[in-house]
Amino acid sequence: MKRLLCVLLCSSGLGGAGAPAIAQEAGSATTTNETETIIVQARRRDEDVQDVPAVIDTVTSEQIGKLNLRDFREVATIVPGLQLTTEANGVGGNARLRGVNFDVNASGNNPTVEFYFNDAPITAGVILQQLYDVGQIEVQRGPQGTLRGRAAPSGSITVGARKPNLYDFGGFVDMTANDIGTQNYKGALNIPLIEGIAAIRVAGVYDENEVDRVRPLNGARDPQSRTASGRISALLQPTDWLKLEGVYQRLDRRAYTYDQVASFSESNPAAPASPVYIDSDDRRAVQESARPIRQVYDIYNWRAEGSALGQVLIYQGQHYTQKVSSTANIDLANLFPGDVNQVTNSRPKSTSHEVRLQNQDRVAGFFDYVIGFFDNRNDAPTRLTSPTIVGLRTGATTGRIIQTVNSNIERQGESHERSFFGNLTAHLGTGTEISGGLRHIDYSSDGALLVNGAVIATDAQDAKKWIYAASVKHNFNRDLMVYASTGSSWRPGIVTVGDFSLRRSALQESFLNLPAETSKSYEIGVKSTLMGGRLRANVSGFHQKFKNYPFRTGGQGVYYVNYTQVAGLGVVPNVTQFNFVSAVPVEVNGIEGELSFDLMEGLSVNAVASYALGKIKGGNIPCNDLNGDGVPDTITSAPTLAQLQAAVGANNIAGCQVSQRAGFTPPFSATLSSEYQFGVSDRVNAYLRGLLNFNGNSRTDPGNPFDDTKNYGLVNLYTGIRDPEGAWEVALFAKNLFDTTRVLSQTNPQFTAYRNAAAGGAAATYTGTYVGITTTAPREFGINVRYAFGSR
Repeated sequence: MKRLLCVLLCSSGLGGAGAPAIAQEAGSATTTNETETIIVQARRRDEDVQDVPAVIDTVTSEQIGKLNLRDFREVATIVPGLQLTTEANGVGGNARLRGVNFDVNASGNNPTVEFYFNDAPITAGVILQQLYDVGQIEVQRGPQGTLRGRAAPSGSITVGARKPNLYDFGGFVDMTANDIGTQNYKGALNIPLIEGIAAIRVAGVYDENEVDRVRPLNGARDPQSRTASGRISALLQPTDWLKLEGVYQRLDRRAYTYDQVASFSESNPAAPASPVYIDSDDRRAVQESARPIRQVYDIYNWRAEGSALGQVLIYQGQHYTQKVSSTANIDLANLFPGDVNQVTNSRPKSTSHEVRLQNQDRVAGFFDYVIGFFDNRNDAPTRLTSPTIVGLRTGATTGRIIQTVNSNIERQGESHERSFFGNLTAHLGTGTEISGGLRHIDYSSDGALLVNGAVIATDAQDAKKWIYAASVKHNFNRDLMVYASTGSSWRPGIVTVGDFSLRRSALQESFLNLPAETSKSYEIGVKSTLMGGRLRANVSGFHQKFKNYPFRTGGQGVYYVNYTQVAGLGVVPNVTQFNFVSAVPVEVNGIEGELSFDLMEGLSVNAVASYALGKIKGGNIPCNDLNGDGVPDTITSAPTLAQLQAAVGANNIAGCQVSQRAGFTPPFSATLSSEYQFGVSDRVNAYLRGLLNFNGNSRTDPGNPFDDTKNYGLVNLYTGIRDPEGAWEVALFAKNLFDTTRVLSQTNPQFTAYRNAAAGGAAATYTGTYVGITTTAPREFGINVRYAFGSR
């Protein structure tokens, strides 16, 4: 049966939901070809995606409804090569694209892939939440920065909320339920206050789910997540030349989660047996109590547009705040009864302003231009309590806590970025176009790390940098375009937070305070539209070279000697793990392609594929190197303090010169989809669609030989009936139909560091028999019901 369904999907043709599709509201009926024109704003003006000399994956509101995408992270299932993840502690989120990693805890405020909400930059953690009332998502690959916002070396993801309709009253309600505890309700209401002049749109979502369904062995409360979010948008257009927009959005999420583990013997048969064997399919945790997470996000977004004499002046502003609190268990090996938690409270805020001037009518019949100024301030204060356990071993796998000693950690950090940017495009005849842009970045930051009120580290930067972008394209005819592009990028040096040692070596500091990153990229591509618009085929290849790329070690990091203040003992060393970062040279090569074909009226097939391989070229990275041979060790148990000190000496940490993979995602991934729709009667249409998300083999973390992932495919099926005019729809769906489970990441065996009360407080470690893992999403069967009216 499994093979039959896969054959049916593939025999329908090649497909991917990320390929071009007509933009319209979710749930509306259409028999229009999937390959019809989709308009994007990649170059700050409305253009057919086929005319833009860049790789752009679009996710329309219709696709969001068709595929029942509820969590923003599901966008990655239809955009090959994109990985979207959130931190277990709820503090942030990550986007990875084109063969390199990004970790928000390592890379500060300037990510590898920049997110935008209504044209203003925003952190990933705010966006990677419940998805509702979105107009369109655009994923643009390659260096960004000469047309808006901030520089980003790997790409950008823009999210546009649905805007008010000035003329028609309308709205929708949408309800989803599944067999694994999800209830999702969302809707919107559009109200024209003054027809043609003023309108508001109110939208919201309420969602309950069981997160990743990871449950504890001890029968404690089940995992749970509850999200409530609302948005109000206003649009005022008193004249043809003036438009004013404003948006306020609030999201409040409460979650109780567990960290998934598996017995180390599952991947390493030589490992000791676990007290209770846990398979990766079991979705279990040894954590004894749930981690509470509270996230509150407030977004204020505003915009003004004024046009005259064929030019338009745009001001885009945004201010958002984050209030995040969570706990993290430090007794990972579960040696002691109960959990010993590190409590984190983070209160970042950010404000951005952008003013840009651009043409509406082509200047002198030849030129398009964009010039602008951007200003962004970030303030990211974080406070946490870091506990040290003082305890006794009472058995081979058990212990007793005598006391815990807390250190109060505070991270203060502010950054300010100002930049001028401009882009000029020359249209030479009807077939050739040359475009170039520049950005001058003026960046400054100031930060400090305090432990128990004492400053143990400071950082300050003041940098200025130029970046550029250029492209040339030629249309041989209206159906065939070739292009070549190049671009550079720059990101400020970062200060990594998480090592709170009171005594740091020079090598240790080099893995915490990194210089600025630069990169250059080169790309060529072909875009074609054939058979009267029924067939589209695009392909591109790229090469990108980084200097000082901030590469973060995988899993739980590497072991190092950490000096902490313990009452009665003074400043003492102990063994700790942390994901240090290193500035390394990286080269990435890749190819991306998409194919979209309308076989007949009502039957479409699509394909999108990506291959990107990033490699570190002789970089010095933090590593576990207990034998001192300069090669990262395979770790199966935590070292003792004496072993570690003998290996690293006064450096506190080891470094290894490596040439290895720079990304932890599969180099190859693809999506295949097909849809068939037909009329049952004059009042009812029916449809059947399938989606296959394929991921190739991956070594995941190159330093961990036990976490390799074999290729796998996840199959989603959807069927339902709907009103031909889009007034209602009832759909049944199955996600991960065959309940495929793959381990996506795996740590070294989990360990607990503590002070041995029976040995005068000497440092001690205990290695457990479990490893931390993440896996593919569980299977779900569900139903979706939608009703829409008016402007929707």
